[in-house]
Amino acid sequence: MPYKSYALIALFLCAQFQINAQNVPEESLEEVVVTDSRFKLKRENSGKTVIKISQQEIENNQGRSISELINAKSGIEINGSRSNAGQVLGVYVRGGRNRQVLVLIDGVQVSDPSQTSGSYDFRLLNLNQIESIEIVKGAASTLYGSGAASAVINITTKKAGAKNVNAVFMSTIGTNQSEADQNNNIADFNNSVAVSGTLNKFTYRSAFNQQFAEGLSAAITDANEKDPYSKYGIDVNLGYDFNKAFSLSVYGNFTDINSNFDGGAFFDADNVFKSEQSRVGISSKYKYTNGSINVNAAFSQYDREYISAYPSVFDSKNYVLDLYNKYVVDKTFYTIIGLNVIDNTALFTDKVTFTIVDPYINFVYVSDFGLNINAGGRLSNHSVYGSHFTYNMNPSFTFKSSEKQYTKLFASYSTSFIAPSLSQLYGFYSPNPVLEPEEDKTIEGGVEFKVNNNFRVSALYFNREEQNVISYGFPLYLNVADKVKTKGVELELNSNITDDLCFNANYTFIENRDVIVVRVPKHKMNAQIGYDISKRTFASLNYQYTHDRIVDDFSTSPSSHVVLNAFSLINFHISHSALGNKVRFFAGIDNVLNEDYDDLLGYVSKGRNVRLGFQLTL
Repeated sequence: MPYKSYALIALFLCAQFQINAQNVPEESLEEVVVTDSRFKLKRENSGKTVIKISQQEIENNQGRSISELINAKSGIEINGSRSNAGQVLGVYVRGGRNRQVLVLIDGVQVSDPSQTSGSYDFRLLNLNQIESIEIVKGAASTLYGSGAASAVINITTKKAGAKNVNAVFMSTIGTNQSEADQNNNIADFNNSVAVSGTLNKFTYRSAFNQQFAEGLSAAITDANEKDPYSKYGIDVNLGYDFNKAFSLSVYGNFTDINSNFDGGAFFDADNVFKSEQSRVGISSKYKYTNGSINVNAAFSQYDREYISAYPSVFDSKNYVLDLYNKYVVDKTFYTIIGLNVIDNTALFTDKVTFTIVDPYINFVYVSDFGLNINAGGRLSNHSVYGSHFTYNMNPSFTFKSSEKQYTKLFASYSTSFIAPSLSQLYGFYSPNPVLEPEEDKTIEGGVEFKVNNNFRVSALYFNREEQNVISYGFPLYLNVADKVKTKGVELELNSNITDDLCFNANYTFIENRDVIVVRVPKHKMNAQIGYDISKRTFASLNYQYTHDRIVDDFSTSPSSHVVLNAFSLINFHISHSALGNKVRFFAGIDNVLNEDYDDLLGYVSKGRNVRLGFQLTL
């Protein structure tokens, strides 16, 4: 296939149109946050520094992965996001690990019970099917249950369009190469189509997405081999508003991944990884005066297979039910009473399962003199570990200088309960059925200052204390005897310097003096400057600095610790629209300076890569 010819055609088409894209400021309207309370509250009334990734920011990163986008936020490091598309991802938030980060899709917990950490695989998601993302850091088990110890990542998918028929087509092509092999061949393809609409009381949305990438080896080896990656997904959502009070939607999605992988760090092998996810769910809401009754239920099936010299097959499924009542008293007192039920099953040597049944309550108080309180408790009833009570207290006080300017002081104390995964208890590798659950306490405090929706700066300090930390050991997983304490600082700045120029930056410092924290940089910084070249033109330059990281070197016996050097990356993006914003063209260059660095020890990292794409909206 003449891939280079396609690239030249795409460049020619882009040159025929005036560069026209509009950067809509993320806070042109008064910002509302949801995930920290489940109510739509003004940011000034929230006791957290919630990270919001808007639709505009997602559009400015089309052609990239969701892990690359989230990896640019404060307090977060996603190992593997800068590597081969099939690389296993490690999500570390505030020094915590995968199992301490809870992922929600449209408000419903998602997790793979057969994964070692019981976590959710971000590779199953496609960025162009996502409307927005909210990230709340810190313990949040009160609202979201086991696993919400260091962060909750709430992903909202796109909804049906307002017209009878809406269609969106998107296609992206790009290179997929390392720093040492700059061949500039087109080797990364992303395509998607979505059709949606509203017919009186009925809404529908159906989407298909496909990705294929080759050109990169998974491991660093002398062999000149490539490990291809392919994925396709289907999403369907149907909704009906029976009347002004009652609405119901059903949804389903399927994702299929096929990826080649090597035998480990610095070790070539012709292995294959296959993964399938099937998920169906229902969501309903009944509104009454000052409140609503909400029901979210979902069933997920996960099938993974590793074809190698050491083959393995993982099958798992889970059921999730979240039933809760929301009630608002005079727009000052917001309450939630709910019941969350999760049933996890996985097939290892035998079929194993556990069930969690959690009643919970939470309230938010918003005063007219500046005091805000978010507090609640949850009784987690685990079929293996019995009952555990978790709670949170999150007060804040807002000093308003004017309607568009405030200074907010906030603090929180939260606890979390993290049950061992089915894999850690009964899986194929080093299982230990007598593991104790992890317990987490988080204290944080900070300040946020905002002016006129054009300038916001925040600073916070956090301190996490973990007990019974689960660590991999041979021949068994073990609970670490001593407490593990992690502390850090997060700084964030968002500013619209002029109507045409914006600047955003964040910095994170994480430290643990008691134990060696692997794969987590002590210092990390991200910065972005964006400029409206014209009313319909936007360009941005992104910078990321990642400090030294300590990692395990399993090529030695016994394993040892080595240091991966610090590195800096610069990314460029430009987009433009035409034909009344129905057509949008975009282009990007990642790792502009072709930096030589290590994302993971012994695995290939991405060098300079270029992508081109367009989106057509009808």
